[in-house]
Amino acid sequence: MLTSFAGATLFGESYGAGTPWVLALHGWRRDHQDFDAVLALPGIDAVALDLPGFGSAPAPDDVWGTPEYAGAVAAILDEMAAQVVVLGHSFGGRVAVHLAANRPERVAGLVLSGVPFHRRFGARSKPPLRLRMARTMAAHGMVGQDRLEELRQRYGSDDYRAASGVMRDILVRTLAEDYDDAIAAVRCPVELVWGDNDTAAPLAVAQQVQRELSDARLVVCDGAGHLTPLTVPDELRAALGRLKP
Repeated sequence: MLTSFAGATLFGESYGAGTPWVLALHGWRRDHQDFDAVLALPGIDAVALDLPGFGSAPAPDDVWGTPEYAGAVAAILDEMAAQVVVLGHSFGGRVAVHLAANRPERVAGLVLSGVPFHRRFGARSKPPLRLRMARTMAAHGMVGQDRLEELRQRYGSDDYRAASGVMRDILVRTLAEDYDDAIAAVRCPVELVWGDNDTAAPLAVAQQVQRELSDARLVVCDGAGHLTPLTVPDELRAALGRLKP
């Protein structure tokens, strides 16, 4: 446990006996345990975090976007090797891209998997019209909050229905983010490990990102879906090994 950016507290797990050179960041509604099969074997010294609001880590006090998450995570770099490889799955990959863009002197490489850059690639659909109308009416005092929440639970996405309070606001904010500048600022080598059956972050996302990064390799995992840390841990371990400083 350590206190970091804006008073947030980070929790997680250490793997290996040496100075950690891998930092693993999990997806939305997940936690550090997703990486056990990837990291809990000889040869990798790592830290896998519970990002604020997930697992054991308390939610932020304010509505963060992924840049703020990256700012929080950066605090742990002082406890790690001079050069680290960041493994980011799904939401954690969004955070990892900002971390690499902001701390290029510390990030030797990125392993990204199933990262849903929705806004950038048009993969995110709009909420149903009825829910959008209810939000507008609620903003003008024409619909009560109880009725609005009822419609959210009926028409919202699984992630949206599961979130509440500040975490719901964080979800809405991060889904609207634009990652163009952060991706353009990444200068380290990047390994993209993707399932060809990923419906949350389709393979086309990885293919587009590969074209726009200066040094990227794409590994397509046949038959794999979105939860690659659980289903293809060996591919992720191999990608980490190729980037080891």
